[in-house]
Amino acid sequence: MSPAAEAVTRLLGLAVGAVRDVSGGDLSSISQVTLANGGTLIAKHAIGATAEAEMLRAIAATGAPAPAVYAADEAWLLMEDVPAQGGMADAWGDLARILGLLHARQDARYGWPADHAFGPIKIANEWSDDWPAFWAERRLRCHLPYVPPELGRRIERLADRLGALFSARPPSSLLHGDLWGGNILVAADRVAALIDPACYYGDREVDVAMLTLFDRPPPAFFEALALAEGWRDRQPIYRLWPLLVHLRLFGKSYAGAVDAALSAVRF
Repeated sequence: MSPAAEAVTRLLGLAVGAVRDVSGGDLSSISQVTLANGGTLIAKHAIGATAEAEMLRAIAATGAPAPAVYAADEAWLLMEDVPAQGGMADAWGDLARILGLLHARQDARYGWPADHAFGPIKIANEWSDDWPAFWAERRLRCHLPYVPPELGRRIERLADRLGALFSARPPSSLLHGDLWGGNILVAADRVAALIDPACYYGDREVDVAMLTLFDRPPPAFFEALALAEGWRDRQPIYRLWPLLVHLRLFGKSYAGAVDAALSAVRF
């Protein structure tokens, strides 16, 4: 019996007919499991699967689409197999609507009840009442021991200046936290599900910055979001977090993008 089949039988008590590996992320493995009764589900093997299950439930509670969670433990997440055959080209308008639902869920503070991780890289989510301090400590300075000294000095200078570049108290919205095209399932012209979250509460511009790392939303998408004045100036700072994560995970091929983001805000 495969590990995915064993997890389905152990957690759900269901007999498995077949297991097929499907493309997943660099930090987890994903299988489509066909049950003996003919139904299918997705079995994801990843560290912190229980935490991810809670994030998917939090997203679904806002009215934004997310796979239904069937069961989870620390190693396995069993969830709905959401049909998706489309791409983002015709779904940007629907994504703007869905982000409106997601970001409308707000908290009084910034953070999340527990830390998370991208593989070996910790995502520190301790609660804070000060957004610039949260971003400086938990999204920028946390990388200083792992980057070249010259780059670290530039990041440190930027972190010291965030109080002048950010509002101290932007609305604290529920964020997907890892919002790029590969984590958006599309069917025709609608978003079928948001997957692989790394949720916390923060400035909704963070999700926009992540989305524009690898994707190119049309102008109408940004207009529909009605972001706060000056949002474009803050985007390079918010993009630094995923870029630094990628630099640590995948190496110096991301060094140029990190340099460009810092240069864009004159650091």
